[in-house]
Order: sequence, then structure tokens, then C-alpha cells
Amino acid sequence: MSKLIYGMNLTLDGYIAAPGDDINWSGPPSDELFEWWLGHDQASSLALYGRKLWEAMSSYWPTGDQRPDATPAQIAFARNWRDTPKVVFSSTIDRVDWNTRLITGDAIAEITRLRAEDGGPMTIGGATLAAAAVRAGLVDEYVIVTHPVLVGSGTPFFTALDTWVNLNLLETRTFPSGVVMTRYETRR
Repeated sequence: MSKLIYGMNLTLDGYIAAPGDDINWSGPPSDELFEWWLGHDQASSLALYGRKLWEAMSSYWPTGDQRPDATPAQIAFARNWRDTPKVVFSSTIDRVDWNTRLITGDAIAEITRLRAEDGGPMTIGGATLAAAAVRAGLVDEYVIVTHPVLVGSGTPFFTALDTWVNLNLLETRTFPSGVVMTRYETRR
């Protein structure tokens, strides 16, 4: 069975985006944080995206390594992003590229099927898609990269739950910028 990991950057008050889908609060990541995200993504065998996150990632990373100011880590990230198999869940997109397949039907049924297969860890991103997976009890690990900023409202990282989800702390790391990465596994 494959492990499903939900991880994103978020504000101290728990939002992945401020009102208007604004993520400028995260600023450009430090080299150290960017390289950490690169390693995290390189460990994934499959990336699952909701529509909004897919649109954000696919608007930049297919050619991110060709930008004249790209750092070695950004070049590696762009190449890894293109090479990693991806699944996008959307009923409004009609075409995807870059080693990606589109699912327009039942996301939970497909994620359950993918998770039941033998394989490496899968990452899931996008608040709406991840919220459905969290409510369905499919998320095995949470990676919370908290930035020292409060935005007051926006798109929350966590969804409302019907039952508690108990977690075990796996790792905590503080970056020089004050960003804190925390990993938890779901207690089953």
C-alpha cells in the first residue's frame, strides 16, 4: 500500500492562501527551504493535484529550468516536476500535459485505488482535494511548513472533520528564515 502525504506551505494562522488566492505572504523561499521541498518532492512517486494547484504549478514549472535566473535547485525542481507522474482531479479542465493524467470522476475512489497499489509515497496538494482525502481517512502523513505570518482569513490547510484524527510527531525543523517544518503521521 502506498503512503499518502499532504503537505503545503501555510501561515501561522493555518491558511495556504490569503483572500483572493494570494500566496505572496510566503515570498520566495530561502535556498535551504527550497532544497528541502525539492527533496520532499523527489521522494514522491506520484503527485496528486486539485485544479487550482495544478494551474499554479503548470503555469511555471514546465519551463522553470530555462529561466536565466534559475538556481541549481530550481533547475532540479523543474526537471523533477516534469518527470514525476501526476494526476489532476478536475471537472473543469479538459487537457493536461507534462507526464500527467486527468481524472474527472470520483476523486476519493481513484485516490483509494491508487493508495491500495504497491508503490512509493504519493503527495497530495490543493485544499479542496486534500480536504476530501482527509475526511475520507486516506491521509497517512501531514507535512506542515509554517511561515511566520498571520493573514486572518483565506483558504485553510485543514478542513472541518466529523471525527478526530490523532497524530504522532515525526520530525520538526526550523529554517533560518523562521519557517518551521513539522511532519506528523496518522495514528491508525
